[in-house]
Amino acid sequence: MDGGKFDQEPVTEEQLLAQGYRKYQGEGIDIYYNKDICAHIGNCVRGNSEIFEVGRRPWIIPDNGSVAIASYVVDTCPSGALKYVIKK
Repeated sequence: MDGGKFDQEPVTEEQLLAQGYRKYQGEGIDIYYNKDICAHIGNCVRGNSEIFEVGRRPWIIPDNGSVAIASYVVDTCPSGALKYVIKK
């Protein structure tokens, strides 16, 4: 799944926030999470536990990894609960 898109169109912060996603801000990438969609498969925490750690608050810290790694891990989310916006 492409975590930077909805229906093959690039996502925007406005869309994500309107749909109930919570924003986790980073320097090069913002990661968004929607707990109501999450299927708790765990690809995120297994993909990079430095960025995604459920026992920590906040549990997502985008700057704990590269933009490439963060976007790759978000793309492995099968439910679509994770999305991202890469900053220019």
